Amino acid sequence: MRAADLLAAVRDCEPVSRGRFRADAQAPADIPVCGTTGAVFWKADLDIDCDGRPGARCNRRTDPYFTAGTACPGSDGRPLDAERLPYIVVPGPDARWDHRAHGVRCGSVAAVVYRDRVRYAVVGDVGPRGVIGEGSYALAESLGIRTDPRTGGVPSGVTYIVFGDSRAEPVDDVRAASRTGERLARRLISRD
Repeated sequence: MRAADLLAAVRDCEPVSRGRFRADAQAPADIPVCGTTGAVFWKADLDIDCDGRPGARCNRRTDPYFTAGTACPGSDGRPLDAERLPYIVVPGPDARWDHRAHGVRCGSVAAVVYRDRVRYAVVGDVGPRGVIGEGSYALAESLGIRTDPRTGGVPSGVTYIVFGDSRAEPVDDVRAASRTGERLARRLISRD
């Protein structure tokens, strides 16, 4: 899948959010969540999420905001592993936007585009209300983005496309997310 083809399919924004989101707590609220047939999308930064199972790179010593849980459990019922699983974080539901109303839930499949790279991920965590643009350590690594939870990430240029009513089975299977994401991305492009 070419990044340019996916970006062309989400070029025009029809906002589905009633308000806009911040990239970071102190940033201006200027990011809308947009919709197209079968998907929602936004263009934002990528902050590193290390939450979930502690490991060598994601733990309380490496990440001052580390939490040993994720809103979405893995297939074994335990928190997801940010070091191994590419996942994105959606903002908590509020009056501005409730992701569930658009078929976005734990395990929904997303295509994430940065520069000329497309990677597939799942919705793996729910973050603070009003802030958008976060992905797991593994997602950042696969996109060629600096992974340090304190200083990594990128300030802009990441497009998140989440396919409504989709699901990777099992939720923590990287290949399942890629297969499903590739199929749904092709369908999205064919509509453009």
